[in-house]
Amino acid sequence: MVSAAWRLPAQHTPSQETTRVLIILDCSQSMWDKWQSDSKIKVTQQVLLRFLDSIQGHTDMEVALRVFGHLNKDAISTQLEVPFASDNAYQLKSKLKTLVPNGGCTAATALDRSLKDFPKDDHARNIILIITDGMDDPDGNLCDVAERIQQSGTVVQTFIIGIGSPDNFKQQPDCAGHFTMLCDEERLDETLHEIFFLSDQDALLTLSLVDQDNRPYQTDVPVTFNDHQTHTLRYTVLYHYNTEDPIDTLEIDPLLTYDITIHTIPPIHYTDRHFKPGSHTLLQVPAPQSTLTLHHENRRIPFQLPIYTVLVRRHDAPALLATQPIGASRNYLAGQYDIEILTLPVTRLTNVKLRGGTASDLQIPMPGQLALSKPGIPTTGSIFVFQGNSLQWVCDLDPSNPTERVILMPGDYQVILRPVDDPDPDEVRTARFTILPAKSTSLTIK
Repeated sequence: MVSAAWRLPAQHTPSQETTRVLIILDCSQSMWDKWQSDSKIKVTQQVLLRFLDSIQGHTDMEVALRVFGHLNKDAISTQLEVPFASDNAYQLKSKLKTLVPNGGCTAATALDRSLKDFPKDDHARNIILIITDGMDDPDGNLCDVAERIQQSGTVVQTFIIGIGSPDNFKQQPDCAGHFTMLCDEERLDETLHEIFFLSDQDALLTLSLVDQDNRPYQTDVPVTFNDHQTHTLRYTVLYHYNTEDPIDTLEIDPLLTYDITIHTIPPIHYTDRHFKPGSHTLLQVPAPQSTLTLHHENRRIPFQLPIYTVLVRRHDAPALLATQPIGASRNYLAGQYDIEILTLPVTRLTNVKLRGGTASDLQIPMPGQLALSKPGIPTTGSIFVFQGNSLQWVCDLDPSNPTERVILMPGDYQVILRPVDDPDPDEVRTARFTILPAKSTSLTIK
């Protein structure tokens, strides 16, 4: 049996939180229109009344009611009719029974006012549920309002139930939240329960990183889950595979959609992923890895070598993926990479192919040492390497130091010096020299 274990605790446990659901109910004039058995407002009232009876025993759930289109037929109006409270079932039912569709207002206006309806509570999960028979949005600002609601971090999710005819919804308002179109009134009761009781169930997720042979492999990799809409971090866990531990799963909030990052090198991204409540999802991720090690050729050397930094990038991609010291090993996803070792001059390995399930052991030549003696007066200068018939700058020299030791990769070089206080071109001194692997080269310039 294989195991995919999450080694850090999740940041959300629904059973420990209060869920607050704000119902935004359409009471515009069109809600008098007949649906199937009765007017849309009468059907909705009956369903909501039955629903409120069914959730009375849930002490971890609170409901509030905002209504739009009911106050004045000549005014664009919305009002919080019943605020959140733990014992407001009677007030909710009483208000629902007395609602009379009377005028016009947009769901965007009601949604815009809704943030103030929620009490300040860092431990609550706030949900908005809009029930409407049409999404008239003459100003076209519903999506902007919804985005502002989500970015506030106050509301976990917005659900929209469209009732009646799809013709009243010129565009499905997916930008504002999870939209469900109901043409059959019998589905309203069922849909309400599905939405409300999402808060009582987690979604279960097991992650499996598999190699080139589609088999899980032993590794420890951080995994982060961000809210797709707000981009806020929701979970941070450590994926660990072991053949001996029992299978472990992550319990996640099904109200959210997630952007998932598996922090391999390079990282693997999944965007806009939703997991059903009460379901168990196995997310099998193809992630064959190769171990990369870079080191010097095995030669004895009479001087101390610096610990060079290795820079790793995707082939033909400018973004830096990782660094590692020479001599160390690191895992990368199978693929093609460009590698730079910060020797003098820089050593570049391009289009290095790393194959899954293998160890790539790359060698670079041993450097040599330049022992440079300069004139007794302060001098400024630089070292250049020959690239064909041209010179490429390698490093500058220390004007205050008459003798320098510089570790250089094998090649042909030229040093250029002049006195610090004498810019006369006739005072410039140059000398050509060669660096051999693991050898020291002495050079004196007078």
